[in-house]
Amino acid sequence: MPEEIFDVDKFIQIADRAEYCNIKRLEREVKLKLRTPKKLYTLKVNPTKAEEIVKKLRCEIREI
Repeated sequence: MPEEIFDVDKFIQIADRAEYCNIKRLEREVKLKLRTPKKLYTLKVNPTKAEEIVKKLRCEIREI
């Protein structure tokens, strides 16, 4: 089951052990999805904040 995360700092910590991060850009929000070996974690943020978060991620980035 996927799990939604609301804390940006926790999301960045999980990204250290993630295989990749999918980025889905919509009109009003950006969905960031981290795939770890056991779970899928999602974070919904506005487009301006998403760019700052993506720069901090150390896993593979995939644009959808």
